[in-house]
Amino acid sequence: MNAKPVDALRLDVAQLAAEGAELAGQLPLSELTRLADMHMAGDGPAAEVQWQVQGELRPVTGGAAEVWLHLQAQVELDLCCQRCLGPVHETVTIAKPLRFVSDEAQAAALDAEMEDDVLALERTLDLRELVEDELLLALPLVPRHAECPVPLPMPADDAVADE
Repeated sequence: MNAKPVDALRLDVAQLAAEGAELAGQLPLSELTRLADMHMAGDGPAAEVQWQVQGELRPVTGGAAEVWLHLQAQVELDLCCQRCLGPVHETVTIAKPLRFVSDEAQAAALDAEMEDDVLALERTLDLRELVEDELLLALPLVPRHAECPVPLPMPADDAVADE
């Protein structure tokens, strides 16, 4: 990219794709409030999201080139185990291509047809918001330990409870 610093909160996806540029960085989990709400913060260091994007223009025969963004992100989270309610450590990782089109109507039509995600191309993109959305979608539906570290309380048998 050019010498001008890149603002990940106002990313020009079209320019990034035209240049085939790659960006990488970290975001403190505290800046991603919806994702941070899922994290059972412990005494350890503050969690950080590692991210990387690469722009690409894919040539199309007889038409304008397609704008693509390849997004990768990873974060270490302690989620609430749905069995024992204690923290379960999860590494949440995403790696996905995103195609950008000219407007919302075209994005909705193509999104139904394509396996890859399709988004409308805006003048600027808040990369922080995109990373948070994609990581939230990648969270396990039911976080739980393979084997909980503490025995689970068993319901009392009615006969034993009466005695």
